[in-house]
Amino acid sequence: MLADDPGYRERAELWDTKLRDAHEWLIKIGLTPPPGRARPQVVTYHEACHLCHGQKITAQPRQLLRAIPNLTLVELPESAWCCGSAGIYNLIQPEMANELLDRKIKHIQATGAPVVATGNPGCLAHMANGLRRHELDVRLVHPITLLAEAYRVE
Repeated sequence: MLADDPGYRERAELWDTKLRDAHEWLIKIGLTPPPGRARPQVVTYHEACHLCHGQKITAQPRQLLRAIPNLTLVELPESAWCCGSAGIYNLIQPEMANELLDRKIKHIQATGAPVVATGNPGCLAHMANGLRRHELDVRLVHPITLLAEAYRVE
């Protein structure tokens, strides 16, 4: 964005070399897997648009989830499709946002996973509304939360 700005280009490039998403950073430094005492769980992963389309981060969240003992990752059909939140899209275009959400919820149901992980709070809130509307008992959680829980198991 700032490539043509002589006043900010160098600072932006430096910033870009330092900034990392939490999933990306943990995989890069080589996270120590949690102890294998966690209860078995089945999880599916929704790719938040800011990560997969904006930052091109798709493998690292899955690698992080696969590092959690006793966690089975079931791929979500169309996982990279928007859930309908899209920043404030769900507020300014609720009909279209809910069509996208209903499609996402059907795919979540198809996985049979009782847990959905995603790295965006907007996605979490929007999907929570959809799951409530469809009366589904599915836990929504950030992948880092699942990792933290696995480290806490005694």
